[in-house]
Formats: sequence, structure tokens, C-alpha cells
Amino acid sequence: MSYTGPDFEPPQPRRSPLRRPLTVALAALVPGALLGWGVYAAVGGPDDGDGGGADRAGAVRTPAAPSSDGPGPASGAGDAKRPAGSPTAPTSEAPSASRPPASGALKGKVVVIDPGHNPANFQHATEINRKVNVGNHWKECDTTGTATNAGWPEAKFTLDVAHRLRDLLEEQGATVKLTQDGDRSYGPCVDERARIGNEAKADAAISIHADGSGAGNRGFHVIMPGPVHEGAADTRAIVAPSAELGKRVAGSFVRVTGTAPSNYLGDGTGLVTRTDLGGLNLSTVPKVFIECGNMRDSTDAALLTSGSWRQKAAEGMSEGIVSFLRG
Repeated sequence: MSYTGPDFEPPQPRRSPLRRPLTVALAALVPGALLGWGVYAAVGGPDDGDGGGADRAGAVRTPAAPSSDGPGPASGAGDAKRPAGSPTAPTSEAPSASRPPASGALKGKVVVIDPGHNPANFQHATEINRKVNVGNHWKECDTTGTATNAGWPEAKFTLDVAHRLRDLLEEQGATVKLTQDGDRSYGPCVDERARIGNEAKADAAISIHADGSGAGNRGFHVIMPGPVHEGAADTRAIVAPSAELGKRVAGSFVRVTGTAPSNYLGDGTGLVTRTDLGGLNLSTVPKVFIECGNMRDSTDAALLTSGSWRQKAAEGMSEGIVSFLRG
């Protein structure tokens, strides 16, 4: 999340003993500056036609901070993503405020963003361990996700990147829907996450995650749906467009973040196909997952906990989605 609490709030400047004299000096200069601007305007300065809209275009919404930053105990014996240790505050860079005004290139397009897991899942072990049908098998409703070795949870990472991505896509004119926005006590379950995208008739959907693999395993990978036609799952219509979406997201992610594809999955391509993920199996719209890096590797964790890198990650995803939707 784009918190305003201790994790993300920039340090406040110290009051300087020179502040009073500087204030007096600036007060004396302001009338002269205004007079100079009046002369400049009168003789015809450049007209950008923006009407003061640039500041509004650069504004970034900041959701409210939760009451605690600590991860809870992990659940789900089959999930490699397990939090450990106590939390440390990630780097506090804020999202960039210098983005261009909305171009409207995605007007009429719907994008669903699925921030993986939920910060409160650990408090609802019974609910998230409940099995749901994902077509070709049954799977837990959700998991707690992983965390850095210092304890910063994947669920907070995914929500922060989702907010940044939402802002970028909305600037392009897209209608954006999140599957959860820190507004639920747990979940949603993987089948509901897919259903939200289906019911929105999304033109593209992306599920944001970070991996919990072993130290030394580094890099990102994009997961695409494989062909499944069993039970409630039928991915045959979305396999090809999802593969195209995945390739574009992966290509843009490399270019914008400078991060290499996974060195432990995907044979160096950064692309992986799976048929066991309910969020993909049950989707009827083009959809991919992205594992942005490995939270359990210290080098990757340094990137994932950096606000400036998370902004680049969102920009890479956004550019890939825009490229896919514009064809």
C-alpha cells in the first residue's frame, strides 16, 4: 500500500535558524517576481494550453495506513511462501509525481488488478484453508503469502504496487478494478478473484505477487494459463491472448526495471505456463500472474522494498498492458 505511516512517510525537515531571515528575504523578492511575470505574460510567453492541469495529473492517491506492519504466521503446508522474522520498514520513496497527463488511449478498456493475498489472512486460518474447486482439482481458498527475511509481507508489497499500477492505467483512460483493496477481513478466495475479473468483462487482468523461493534464486517471472478443460475451468479461449499479454508484460518489465528474468524458472525467458492456479484456471478473460522477484533473496528483497523500484515495476506492467490492449 502507499502508506502514510512509518513505513513510507518521508522524514520531516529540521527547522533552520536561518528560516526567519530567509522568509523576510523571500517576501521582499515575491512582488518583484510577480511584476516580472506580469511583464513576461504581457509580451507573450509560451502557451502550453494546459490550464494548470499538470499538477492534478501528477497527483497520486494515498490509501490509509493499517494499524500494524507485522506479518502473521504462515499457513498452507504446500505453499513455499512463508513469512518469517519481524518486519522492517521498506525504503520510503513515494510514487513519481511527474507522470504525463492522461492520454485517454485506454478509454473504454477495463483492467482488473489482483493484489495477491491479504495482509489479514493470517488471522483467518480456518477460512483461508477452506478448499475451493479450481476446475481440475481442489485448492486452498488463499494463503498468507511470503515475506522478506526481515518480515515485510508480500501482501503489503502487492497492494502497494497495485495502487501504483492503477494510477498509471487510469491516467491512460482505463477503468480499473481491484479484487481487494485492504478492505476485506481476509481473501478473497482464488475462485472469487477470477470471478471478479470475469464479471467485470476485463480486457486484461493481472495478479501481482512476489515469490518465496530459496536464497540465490533471483528475478521475475510471468505465469500464463495452460489449456484446462475440466469441471468449472475452461481456459481454451484465453490461452493465446494471455500468452500475448504475458510476453508484453515481461518485455516491458525487463526494459523499465532493468531486472533480469528468473534464474530458476522459465529457462531465462521469464515466462512460465501453469495449470494448477485457480485464478488462471477459472478466468474467462486474458490474465497473467507476475512474480516480481524473490522476497527470500536479500538482493531481490532490496529491490522489492524500495519504493522507487516498485514504481518502476508498476510502470513496466502498465506499459506491457497498454501495448497488449492497443494491439
